[in-house]
Amino acid sequence: MEETNSDFTIRYMAKEDIDQILLIEQCSFPAPWTARSFLSELQNKFARYFVLIDQERLFGYAGMWLFAGESHITTIAVHPDYRSQKYGRLLMKLLIDCSIDYGADTMILEVRESNTPAIRLYSSLGFRKIGIRKNYYLETHEDAIVMLCSLKQDKKEEEDDEHAHQGGS
Repeated sequence: MEETNSDFTIRYMAKEDIDQILLIEQCSFPAPWTARSFLSELQNKFARYFVLIDQERLFGYAGMWLFAGESHITTIAVHPDYRSQKYGRLLMKLLIDCSIDYGADTMILEVRESNTPAIRLYSSLGFRKIGIRKNYYLETHEDAIVMLCSLKQDKKEEEDDEHAHQGGS
């Protein structure tokens, strides 16, 4: 899977991307994932990970697990130099579309209670708060907000569109 436009390329994450990803991890999270974590995820048959590249510089990535009709977002980050330019939204929409393509009915994620920009983004994409995981982030003892998005409505709209196109007028 590779998609290119004039500004950036989206493709599946590869082992060779990990060094650049770790740099973004360091400036994005209090407890960044390790190279070993990403290598393990790349071998996980339930995982899908994507990267955004701008003229050979990797500047964003996102990943999820797909199983049992559900998509669980595991990570998403954009380099600070590229934030507030809708790349996080682009990555989220990619994960949503991929989840629908793989037949997921729901998406779930955890987000730091203090990460207001991310919470706003997820809410704008149809995620709603369904719970709290106390002390979820061990390094800071911060709670995580658990958010869920139903993809069934998106599937129904696609089927309705498809049916309308088949019937034509």
